[in-house]
This record gives sequence, structure tokens and C-alpha cells, in this order.
Amino acid sequence: MIKIGPAGLGGVEEAEERLERYKKLGLNACEIAFTYGVYIKEDDAKKIGEKAKELDIQLTIHAPYWINLNSEEREKIEKSKERILNSLKIGDLLNASLVVFHPGYYGKMDKKKTFENIKKEILELQEKRKELKIKTQLAGETTGKKNVFGSIEEIKKLVDETGIRFCLDIAHIKARYGENRISLKELFKMFKGPLHLHFSGIEYGEKGEKKHKLTEEKEIEELVKNIPKQRRVTIINESPMPVEDSVKTLLKLKEQNRIV
Repeated sequence: MIKIGPAGLGGVEEAEERLERYKKLGLNACEIAFTYGVYIKEDDAKKIGEKAKELDIQLTIHAPYWINLNSEEREKIEKSKERILNSLKIGDLLNASLVVFHPGYYGKMDKKKTFENIKKEILELQEKRKELKIKTQLAGETTGKKNVFGSIEEIKKLVDETGIRFCLDIAHIKARYGENRISLKELFKMFKGPLHLHFSGIEYGEKGEKKHKLTEEKEIEELVKNIPKQRRVTIINESPMPVEDSVKTLLKLKEQNRIV
């Protein structure tokens, strides 16, 4: 089963109307962006979650960007964990499957120490999630800048050692690895279980990601060609026009007789 939809639901007041619009367009997924904070209250989360369930639209969440589980300041780590936990709590009320998050930064530490620090904090979050009986799961995302934690290898190791899920951002991987990037076919083989993908065009330089851009036809074709069969896949488009680019990808999937 392939689910596809945009990043972004907008404000609470128009949320249900937008979900209905997505459904009419043939889209069946949506990632809610808590970019600057968890803006949906508990009662609203229940209503939106019920609407999404009624429309058979899978919801996921992107946690706030101000997260660093490897900060030198303990207070910043605790605030980061609080933001992730608040996202999980609202995610559970939304019936969201995942909370996607960027784990942190290297700072002055080496990559090995950074990994161990982040792993420790995620294991504590996992215990808290289980204690609160939250069904929504955490998903670490690959990042597009070379000086930020979140390489393919780091996310894979976190998944293996903490039990979290993963989010493979195809644009970020392209920006981080450039022409030396792994093929999509090999990438998807590396990660087991349901595939959660972020997808868009990307502008990048020597240091990696600069900004997301519209998704090109050839990029859509490459993704569709490499999506594995008989595997659950969710594709969230993050281009400047995520709804339109999601529809383009949907049409290409239908051309290739892929079940959506």
C-alpha cells in the first residue's frame, strides 16, 4: 500500500476542510508541521484525528525544529525532549503514526560521542512513550547538511539500537552525499519495515542542503521506478508546492499501475 500527500495542514480552523480537499484530489497522507511549536490543542487534535480516520488519510507529524539532543547545555536537551514528548502526546490524539524529528547537531563533539549522547536521550524518550502508552512512534530523519547529525548510517544505527522508526528524506540524502549518494534501490534495502519518505527537489552546495524546490519530473520517475513492491510506503512531499507535487507523483504512480 502506498500513501501519498503533502507536508502541511495549515491552521486548526481550516484543517478538516483541507483534509477533505486532499481526499478529493486522491491523496491519502498528510504530515502536520509543528515547525515552531505544537500548535494543535487536545480537543482539536481529537476532532482532526477523527476526520482523518473517516477520510482514510494517514497523519504524521514533524516535530519542532528547535531540537538538539546533543547540546552542551542540559536545559536545552530537556526542552528538546519536552517538545518531542508534546508532539507525541498530540500525535496520539490525532491517531498519527509517526513523529518525525531531527535528532541534533555535532557541535564540538566527535560523531561517535554525538551518537552515544543522542542514543541515550532517545532511549529515555522511548521509555516515557511506553510508560504513557502512546501508540504514535518516533522516527529519526536523515538530514541534508553535512555538519548536522543524521547521515544514512547514523539513522540506521539509531533505528537498530533504540527501536525508533525512520524517515528517509530523499532530497536531504541527495544534498548530503551529492553524486556519491547511494541508489534508491540500495537505500530502501538497507532499512526494514514500512518506508516513510520525504520527497522534493533540492538546491544544494558543498556543505549540503540550501533549500527545497519544486520536484522535477525525472525525480518523480526515479522514485516511482524504485519503490519496492509488497511494502508499506508513505511519501510526503515537501516542495514549495507540496499538494501539486503530490498529485503529480500520484498520477505517475497510476501510470505505472502501482496501487495507491
